[in-house]
Amino acid sequence: MENILPAYNDPLFSIMLIVVISLIIALVTYGWGLHKQQKEEGKLLKFLEKFDSSECALETTDMPFEPNMLKPLTLLAKAFENSGEYHKSINIYLYLIKNISHDSGKLELMERLGNTYLHAGFLERSQSIYTEILRKRPRNIPILYELGIVYEIMQKYDKAKEVLGPLNMLGEDTRSLEKFLDFSALLANKTLSIQHKVDTLKQILKEEPSLYRQIATALLRLDTKSAWEIIDPERIKELLDVLWFLPNSQLDLDIIATNKQLQTLYYAKGYLQEAETQSGIFSVDMLATAKQNGFEEGDLIFSYLCKKCKQSFPVSFKRCPNCMAINSVKVEEKIAKSSPKTDYSLL
Repeated sequence: MENILPAYNDPLFSIMLIVVISLIIALVTYGWGLHKQQKEEGKLLKFLEKFDSSECALETTDMPFEPNMLKPLTLLAKAFENSGEYHKSINIYLYLIKNISHDSGKLELMERLGNTYLHAGFLERSQSIYTEILRKRPRNIPILYELGIVYEIMQKYDKAKEVLGPLNMLGEDTRSLEKFLDFSALLANKTLSIQHKVDTLKQILKEEPSLYRQIATALLRLDTKSAWEIIDPERIKELLDVLWFLPNSQLDLDIIATNKQLQTLYYAKGYLQEAETQSGIFSVDMLATAKQNGFEEGDLIFSYLCKKCKQSFPVSFKRCPNCMAINSVKVEEKIAKSSPKTDYSLL
């Protein structure tokens, strides 16, 4: 016993003991990490099983996976998405998520999968994907925005506004988005009186002038008189298509008589018998001048440009169908030969 006890005081023994304990801790930590990773992968695979892709045209069940396939297959999936073949794009993303090993790559592909579901109209699936990503990375700002869009499209405006809290905490300015959601929720609410909606819309416009086009259009549906009261002579161009297609019965002649742009617009349209040709809008002035010279077959046709992503669309939008930006529509007009009268209205 006397020969053994001194070993405990031996510095070499102490060092060896520390090394052994460190190795044991490292092995336990590694084993626990591996177990946790396998458990997470099992949860992810079980989660992905909910998204049955049996209807897809691409057969990936028996396709062997190689790491060098990741980039070309991702590009192929994006090409399918851009061409509207969402089912093929979804199938490829699911295949890649199940086969790649690194977590960051999985989450990036899951984000693309969620976006594809969103554009394809599978809102419940998109919501599930985004929620799963946020469970792993709650500070993911783009995904928080995307989740808010899903709730908005589903008309779950309270939930959409709940998403603004985390975004504000992460330093995002969401004031315009909050007013946009207030505007959308107000129009969707069928229990409110027209007068309440009119008054609230006017208040929202004071707080958020960027919603001018949308609020003016909504007011023209609810109360024509109130709508004409907010028409801004400096912002006629933003409402050019709405005003052009407005039925004769909804015109406010008193207000039109005080505004040269509106006079020229409705003279070119054929609602007024005479007016000056000085609107400052080239296409409108050209039509008015042509009308003065006896040419009655002119018309305006419109397209709608997203000021953020520069994509053009044949119909107006509240959110850009491509990049989902709000308040980004720019009205573009050009002169065309008139077609038979239909009395259609954008309202």
